[in-house]
Amino acid sequence: QVQLVESGGGLVQAGGSLRLSCRASGMLYSINTMAWYRQVLGKQRELVASITSGGTTTYADSVKGRFTISRDNAKNTVYLQMNSLKNQDTAVYYCNGDINAARGLPTTNYWGQGTQVTVSS
Repeated sequence: QVQLVESGGGLVQAGGSLRLSCRASGMLYSINTMAWYRQVLGKQRELVASITSGGTTTYADSVKGRFTISRDNAKNTVYLQMNSLKNQDTAVYYCNGDINAARGLPTTNYWGQGTQVTVSS
C-alpha cells in the first residue's frame, strides 16, 4: 500500500509564497518521477512541475521562474516552493508519483488527495 499525503496549502495574498509538501509512505522500493498537478473546478488537471529521481526538473510555462520543485529522497518527500503567487494559481494541487512498491513489481502511478491553494487579491 502506497500513500501520498500533501500538506502546506492555504490562503495567501497575491505576491506571497507557499510551500507544498508531499510525503510518500507505505511499501516504497523505489520512487521515480514525482510531480505536482493542479486543477480548477470545471477544468482539466494540468502538470505544474515534475522531478525525476536524478533531479531533472520540468515546469509549465505559466510557473517558470516562480515555482521550484525539489525532493528529499531520504524523507521520501517532494516539495513545491511557490513564490510570487497570482490569482490564477488558485487551484487544488495534487501530488503524483511513479513508484515501485516492491522489487519485481511494475511501476504504478499514484495520486495524493489534493490540497487547496487560494490566492486572493
